Amino acid sequence: MITIIGGGPAGIGMGVLLKQNEIDDFIILEKDEIGSTFFQWPEETRFITPSFTAHGFSHLDLNAILPETSPAYTFGKEHLSGEEYGDYLGMIAEHYKLPVSENTQVHKVEKREEKYWVQTSENGDGFFSDSVIIACGEFQFPKRPFKYGIHYGDVTSWKEIEGDRIIIGGGESAADAAYHLIKDGNKVDVYYPAKKWFNIEVDPSRTLSPFTRERLNSLKLQDRIFEHPMSRVVSIEKDNEKDMFLIQLENGDVVETIWEPIICTGFGSGAKQFKELFEWNEKGLPILTEKDESTLAPSVYLIGPNVRQSNTIFCFIYKFRQRFAIIAEDIFFHHNLSRNQEVFDMYKKSAMYLDDLSCCEKDCAC
Repeated sequence: MITIIGGGPAGIGMGVLLKQNEIDDFIILEKDEIGSTFFQWPEETRFITPSFTAHGFSHLDLNAILPETSPAYTFGKEHLSGEEYGDYLGMIAEHYKLPVSENTQVHKVEKREEKYWVQTSENGDGFFSDSVIIACGEFQFPKRPFKYGIHYGDVTSWKEIEGDRIIIGGGESAADAAYHLIKDGNKVDVYYPAKKWFNIEVDPSRTLSPFTRERLNSLKLQDRIFEHPMSRVVSIEKDNEKDMFLIQLENGDVVETIWEPIICTGFGSGAKQFKELFEWNEKGLPILTEKDESTLAPSVYLIGPNVRQSNTIFCFIYKFRQRFAIIAEDIFFHHNLSRNQEVFDMYKKSAMYLDDLSCCEKDCAC
């Protein structure tokens, strides 16, 4: 029995690979509905990774979770909304008849002798599993370091956010918030701890995407956006007498605003729900073997944007989908399950099998 916890792109993609290998003894547990994270995105949010159909030339759509599918082909769009991508995941689950149990909350995963007890109700009901694959993602676990502030993950639509706003954070969500607020006619002040916002690096996980930079530059930022680099916020309080929010900076300065700040401090690891199953590093990330297996709990694996291997960050779909086959291979080996070599060959041909991480750290000539 194999249990996948999470019905997002990682969980559904992994489930399809098991199905393609004619593995039937598995289940995908989703606490809400398939793709629920994407249905919770702000209405205006779009994928920063472009979708494009190029299968005929052996290039897989960057946002596809398995070979021979393409969100670009399905929706005729390069940058999908969250709702569209959630529908894409639902279509795949239906097409492959994946055993997804929606509205099923996993309360605990506990090792008992050679198996894992997966508890699915408060009264202790559950079942035993030989392997557990954690595929919980990040968006539903926003980091909230301050007493006040509207987190990016709380926004339904940017049209509902009034007034000139202060944005705290310097990553993709901060840039996306700034773009939409400026587009609606507001001014924004962006406070972030780095020396500059537009650091250019080869790895898109370490910088703003070209899509984001292009959108920001298109709005002639100089008259409606004000950057405050080297400005680390340590607290946000409210002065009820003045009806003002007080933003305390690390250097001792205090910034006042009548509008509640927008918090873009990122999201935490969904694996934290099962923190006792993993060792954790100083950055709050789970420590894994070279097969993405827990170093504490044998046959417990992690897939999705939380995965880190040395200096390699797997936070984009086109990155973490390359590890599905690595995990499947390891599970099949340990549990003496037969594998379909043609399927694995197809994944390798489609650049969905990454076992040599030395290829990930590259420079660009220009």
